[in-house]
Amino acid sequence: MGSHPLHGVAVVGVHNTRQARVLEGTDSRAITLEAALGALDDAGLDPRAVDGVAGQALDFAYQARIGPVWWSPSSLGIPAVLDAANAIDNGLATTVLMAAGSAGVYTERRSTAPWTRPDHEFVAPFGMFTAAEFALVARRHMHRYGTRPEALATVAATIRNNGHVNPDAVYHGRGPYTPADILDSRVVADPYHLLDCAMTSEGGCALVLTRADRARDLAKPPVFLLGGATDRMGPSYQNPPSFDLHDPRRPELPNAWVGRRAARTAFAMCGLSPADVDVCELYDPFSFEIIRQFEAFGFCGEGEGGDFVMDGTIEVGGRAPVTTDGGTMAFSHGGATVQLLQRVLRGVQQLRGECSTRQVPGARVALCSGGGAGALFTDVLLLGREVP
Repeated sequence: MGSHPLHGVAVVGVHNTRQARVLEGTDSRAITLEAALGALDDAGLDPRAVDGVAGQALDFAYQARIGPVWWSPSSLGIPAVLDAANAIDNGLATTVLMAAGSAGVYTERRSTAPWTRPDHEFVAPFGMFTAAEFALVARRHMHRYGTRPEALATVAATIRNNGHVNPDAVYHGRGPYTPADILDSRVVADPYHLLDCAMTSEGGCALVLTRADRARDLAKPPVFLLGGATDRMGPSYQNPPSFDLHDPRRPELPNAWVGRRAARTAFAMCGLSPADVDVCELYDPFSFEIIRQFEAFGFCGEGEGGDFVMDGTIEVGGRAPVTTDGGTMAFSHGGATVQLLQRVLRGVQQLRGECSTRQVPGARVALCSGGGAGALFTDVLLLGREVP
């Protein structure tokens, strides 16, 4: 396997701020700056070392007076990471900071979160909020393959229990949960019960990327980018998602398994396969999305995901430990810019061996993801302790 340009880039600093349902006395700007400073401290870098920023970190460049800097307008997790890595490889920047934070945005606690209420004319009149969009794909899969509600509930209970034991999680101490607890919670959008769905919270996070040759001299062991790619079926939250939406020339790549092309691309970049992955930090907006991603990424066949997640497979010690900090169901769900980047942070922490809970022993390769079929996109990133 030849070297790929991504292999010359490493993550050298990560930081999560405090996460809570409500963070009193702060706002999105302040919590983002706190996250940025934390990631730089983790890397052992001075802010003046930064010559590139992504997303909300642009404000940091102004506050720290480190401009002019290279900037990526992408703010959504893995796409921003890949954009920054390409900039580093092309010599547009040497050290890139990306940060995200959300506080004080969601104030109508009796209503669904604002980011779940699309205002597009073709979806809003029909109540096509986020849970309903993701539910359409899940219910179709259940109809076609006989996927059982107990499989979805097992996913939700597993991830929520990961957060239950995590002292940094918003839902710390709220469990433990059983699949029966998930199924006993009220229905939100069939087949999703309340506990199948992500929560809402506030918080911030940040990470730092730099050249691999420089990374080895910094404060923490580098975590290398092995491969990554993005899949888009169309604009998110503007069109009702369809299970069977696809290009007629490529029927094997429908929206039902969006991310399949991205995963194949990512694995090809480093000569690895799903069998080489030690931990799966998958984006978890809804329980079925985990089942769908395992099928899309090649861990099991189409229609086999429901059985795949049973019997301890997705727990630490199983073949594919999943979303080990509690994800959006239990760790944090501070808006899209935060939650999508946090999957990458947790992957880095797993490979460093720094997780205080649910650490996967000897983890060397992590798969991180973002998005889902209800949103018409899925992004994939492979991280490793060593360059392939």
